[in-house]
Formats: sequence, structure tokens, C-alpha cells
Amino acid sequence: MYTHLEIESHLDGKLQIAYLNDEKTFNSLNKTTLAELRTFIYEGSREEKVRCLAISGRGKAFCSGQNLKDAMSFSDPDEERVIQRIVIDYYNPLVKEIAEARKPVISLVNGPAVGAGAMLALICDFTLATESSYFSQAFVNIGLIPDTGGTYWLPKLLGRQQANYLAFTGKKISAQEAKDLGLIADVFSDENFSVNAMSILTEISNLPTKAISLTKKAFNESYDNTLTQQLDIEGILQQEAAESEDFMEGVSAFLEKRTPEYKGK
Repeated sequence: MYTHLEIESHLDGKLQIAYLNDEKTFNSLNKTTLAELRTFIYEGSREEKVRCLAISGRGKAFCSGQNLKDAMSFSDPDEERVIQRIVIDYYNPLVKEIAEARKPVISLVNGPAVGAGAMLALICDFTLATESSYFSQAFVNIGLIPDTGGTYWLPKLLGRQQANYLAFTGKKISAQEAKDLGLIADVFSDENFSVNAMSILTEISNLPTKAISLTKKAFNESYDNTLTQQLDIEGILQQEAAESEDFMEGVSAFLEKRTPEYKGK
């Protein structure tokens, strides 16, 4: 089914990890990879047994960004707006799929994340990285602007000054710098990354997935809402959460002084 991704299933199918698997190009992105990533998120988001999705890279890099050879051979040379078509047809649908996914989507950055590769990592619900990893908004180095949600998320994550600085210069920042700036969630030593990341993924996979999904939805809507609108949304989504099986299990476990066994429903 997948030719550019390697899929691993863990925890009896609750956790699905997609690995970018083109080590020769440091896991660059092309049309097929982008389409397969969208399919992976779409199907995992709707598969009942899946509780958590993750994206990582094989080899020395997480993702080196758009494969330029693929981009320039995207269509007939006589056609116009080639790059715009790639953004509209491949990148934007993937960005929206991750944002709207009903399951948590976590990026595991195992090496350099550059350009669209950096944004692929940063648009996930949260990002874990190795100490040796780095991030670069390298779009400017070839005369482009940040895409893959970059112009939306970078100012919100960093503020205007830092977003402009990183986007204008394409500066490489270490994983620790990215964490200090609030770009990513956590950093682990290269040696302990797999163990620590898997521990977090396992925890997320066993939590009440419905509540996580509704939290994600509420956070996403907050960017366009007033306080009053957001409070109304909280009431609506809180009721939806309270009608879930996981809520009843959580209350029962609390009253019975036992560990809850959530099913993600």
C-alpha cells in the first residue's frame, strides 16, 4: 500500500508510526510521500483501534524538505503556477489532515528537519527530538516563503520577532534551542531517544483519546474566537466529552481507587 513510507504498528495496533524512508535524499518530500502521509493520517484518524499516530524518519535525517527535482518535474513546462499547484494539491491537504485528525499526531525528529521538513515536524500536535537534531526554515535560501503551514504557525508559536528572524535568515537552531523557544515539546539524548519517545507514545496511546481529540479541536478553534465564543465552545465540547465511555470509566476508576482502562471511545 505504501511505497515511500514504512509503517510500524505497536501496542496491538493502538500506536501507528510512519517512517519517511528515502535515506538517499535524507527523506525529502515528493508528491507520492505527501499523498501517502495524508492517507496514513486520514485512515489512522478514522480507525477505531488506533489511539495515536506518529511520524519519523529513517537514517540520519528526519526530513530535508521538498525534493526540488520532483517539484520542477511536476508538470508540463508550458503550464503555469507549478509551485502553487504543489502547495494546493499536496501540502495544504496534509496540513489540514494533521490539524483535523481525531487522534493525536506526534513527530519524532531523529535528525535534521529542514524547510518543509521542519514544518512537517512542527505542525504535529507536539514534537519530540534528539539532541543532535536541528531545525531550519530554509525556504529563504532558495527564494521561497515558509509553507506547510509555516506562515500560520510560526508567528503563533514564536511571536513576530522570532518568526521573522528564523524565516528571513533560515538560521539553523538546535533541538534544545527549539524547545527553549517553545517550538517543540521535548528533547532527549540520541542514545535514549527511542526509549523515552516510546514511553510517551505508549502513555498517549492509553489515555482517553476522545478527550484528547476534543481538546485539540478546542485549541484549534481558539485562534479565531473571542473569550466568550471560546467559553461557549468549552461548554459544548465538555458535554460531548462527558458523554464518552472514557469519562464514565475515569469516574468509576477514581471512585474505585483503581487505574482506569480507557478504550478511546
